[in-house]
Amino acid sequence: MNAPVTVTVRYFASIREAVGQGQETLQTHAATLGALRDELIARGQPWADSLARQRAVRMALNQVMAQDATPLADGAEAAFFPPVTGG
Repeated sequence: MNAPVTVTVRYFASIREAVGQGQETLQTHAATLGALRDELIARGQPWADSLARQRAVRMALNQVMAQDATPLADGAEAAFFPPVTGG
């Protein structure tokens, strides 16, 4: 198992509304952004629904768009938000 890292997790738009907070700081053993998402989903509701794998959720690490395999580092900022639509 990896050593734990401390990350700030930020939630935006409908995800923020669902989980009831805009951000939190937590310790995780997740090595990647995707593993962090899975760890949050495993908490149960409301994370399970708002971050579910079948949902289109965009992710960023340190304010740069990122993918599941993006590695986490101590002190990183991870962000989750729904896709932006425009017209």
